[in-house]
Amino acid sequence: MLLILSPETSAQSEAYKNLIQYIDKLPGVTHREHQVQGQQQTLTEIYLLGDTKAINKEEIAALPGVERAIRISEEYRILGRHKDEKRVTGFSYNGVQFSQDNFNVFAGLCAVDNTKNVETMMQALHKNHLQCTRMGAYKPRTNPYSFQGHGKGCLPWVFELAGKYGIKVIAMEITHESHIDEIHECLQKTGNPTGVLLQIGTRNTQNFELLKAIGRQKTYPSLLKRGFGITLNESLNAAEYLASEGNSNVIFCLRGMKTEAGNPHRNMVDFAHVPVVKRLTRMPVCIDPSHSVGSREADPSGILDVMNVTAQGVVAGANMVLVDFHPAPTEALVDGPQALLMSELEPFLEDIQLCHEIYKKRKEIYNQAKSQVAK
Repeated sequence: MLLILSPETSAQSEAYKNLIQYIDKLPGVTHREHQVQGQQQTLTEIYLLGDTKAINKEEIAALPGVERAIRISEEYRILGRHKDEKRVTGFSYNGVQFSQDNFNVFAGLCAVDNTKNVETMMQALHKNHLQCTRMGAYKPRTNPYSFQGHGKGCLPWVFELAGKYGIKVIAMEITHESHIDEIHECLQKTGNPTGVLLQIGTRNTQNFELLKAIGRQKTYPSLLKRGFGITLNESLNAAEYLASEGNSNVIFCLRGMKTEAGNPHRNMVDFAHVPVVKRLTRMPVCIDPSHSVGSREADPSGILDVMNVTAQGVVAGANMVLVDFHPAPTEALVDGPQALLMSELEPFLEDIQLCHEIYKKRKEIYNQAKSQVAK
């Protein structure tokens, strides 16, 4: 069971203290508290764990300080919707809003290579009024002899360039909990010129100790990529690991499934699951078309496959796009063959903005139809 407290109920209030005393007397029940940051205020949620079936929902909902009580399923206890449409579905970080109702583009380098290319990328983002990017400093690779990223050595100048060009959030994959400290220390030393979204790559989706470490820290939100060889349910439970440790500011990313059935694409594109994840959970949903497709192949009309699958995901309601661009793809140290060109950035943005408008129009059509049925 989940108790959502009234916004004015603080941990110092009598109502809160009396509620905790009441919960502590419930047989076979423990509780865990989470703070959920909404757009305007922070809400306190208390999860009752254990034998909660005997608890009278109406009785506990009527206690002072409780706004409402919700019976929750076993799956996705914190991140799940649980058929409650009033729950907060997003968060704000460093001045950027992430929710199931808005849209952000993270275009950038799959792997940071040199200052020239990073600055060229950020200049282009600034010119197009974008505040977010992707920049890979730590790169897990299948081949142990492949480039593994510049690591903490590149962080100072990446962060400084981000501040110079007004980039507020960088999606940056980490592969070890020590990387959190390296990022935090570097941001502090450079004067916090930007923010970082901690990205968990598909290979680490079930690295539970890493998930716990990321979940324990409260400074940075996280982006979890779906595991490329596991079920959607298993990946959503991986996201729940993050939230269960205390940090529920999580974005879920679809990036394709590893199967020969996806040929000639690198992975089977799974963007039909965008609305499914939004229905099951409160997480904003991201798509990664670059790693789903893995090439620059185009259809007879000249539209790249990467752009076509992006359109599919955005029209289905994606809240974020994580996409590879590079000033000189032939020089890229990682995934150059799939990177879009700088000359393609503006048409790409125009295309997906059009797709996002189509999604909003589709939503309006079905909401109107629903309201007519209700009458």
